[in-house]
Amino acid sequence: MGSHSSSDRRRFLTSGGALAAFVMGAIRSVRGQTPAPAPYEPQGLLAYGQPSKFASTVVRRTTARPTAITDTALMTPLQDLDGIITPSGLHFLMDHTNGIPDIDPRTHRLMLHGMVDRPLTFTMDEIRRFPSVSRIHFLECNANSRPLRGPNRESVQLIHGRTSCSEWTGVLLSVLLKECGVQSKATWVIAEGGETNKYTMSIPLAKALDDTIVAYAQNGEPIRPHQGFPLRLIAPGWEAIRAVKWLNRIHVVDKPYATWHEAGNNADTAADGKGLWYRFELGPKAVITRPSGGMRVPGPGFHEITGLAWTGGTLVRRVDVSTDGGKTYQEAQLQQPVLRHAHTRFRFPWKWNGEECVIQARCTDDRGEVQPTIEEAARIFNTTVDYFYQADHFNGIQPWRVARDGSVTNAIAGA
Repeated sequence: MGSHSSSDRRRFLTSGGALAAFVMGAIRSVRGQTPAPAPYEPQGLLAYGQPSKFASTVVRRTTARPTAITDTALMTPLQDLDGIITPSGLHFLMDHTNGIPDIDPRTHRLMLHGMVDRPLTFTMDEIRRFPSVSRIHFLECNANSRPLRGPNRESVQLIHGRTSCSEWTGVLLSVLLKECGVQSKATWVIAEGGETNKYTMSIPLAKALDDTIVAYAQNGEPIRPHQGFPLRLIAPGWEAIRAVKWLNRIHVVDKPYATWHEAGNNADTAADGKGLWYRFELGPKAVITRPSGGMRVPGPGFHEITGLAWTGGTLVRRVDVSTDGGKTYQEAQLQQPVLRHAHTRFRFPWKWNGEECVIQARCTDDRGEVQPTIEEAARIFNTTVDYFYQADHFNGIQPWRVARDGSVTNAIAGA
């Protein structure tokens, strides 16, 4: 037995040495043919840091047209990112405001009043003295994932890029409300921002007392001005229109207020044109980000299909991938950790035979809710697929067509 083990060890060392020699030889050969790279030279001020000039494609792109007169709209480059955390500088931006307020945190105040026993006003220093939480949550605009027609329809970034995922740090709103003493007849809170047009949203008290965060940090740094510095509300799993930026007031009340920003600018309508009641929670959604629209599969053979899944339910339970247009599905691997109300990265090994095909993914959440196709969504709403080219709150399956030349285009119905 000792002789056999010794023989195996010698064979391992011999093969290992040969491999090491091969690798070192390859390194020497490559070094002999390729000149050493030039020293890194930053393209501007390096005080904060900047990406490599070779990573110039990783940018937030804007839509071809704003969705409202005062909107600024920049989309997260989902196709260029890995993991689940969105860098702060690439977090999507969707504002309905005339200019970003320049707020001095030393003078900023958060007022809680209304149906409370003790109306209180907090400074930033006082807020930071409360016990803090740090939680990873996604935000998604209610207008995300419209299956656009026209020049933007091929880009996963311009169709689905109104979602990002960050680590948010702050104080649970329930802690601040407890300090004020919420009265028994209160059922809602009205959150207001400190910008010029006072963005205001109604939120049920149950959500405010559950997991809503008054956040002052994003991905370990102070929230950036475009994201709501110095305070932003985070309502996990709910449409990002409830994540009020530049937060300066919480009014505790006994009914929703149907403010202009929720009853006018962000109102949802049914197929018959009638207004719908409030929409809060986001449905399960999975989107393949690579390969996706505008990309090219380099040739037949092995490729990894990857993308992101999320749900307002709580957790992503599974993601299934189809490479035949939804006829059959196979379960994808979920990258750990799978977190509550956070993006989940999924991966699927794919051997492409070079023939035209349609790839797509669908998400199932922990409550068993399954992401619909656009046709299934149309039947649920008793309408046509055209309805979803203007409607918000769409979580339908996104199919991508891979042509024989490897080019990838949007294959959703009517696109």
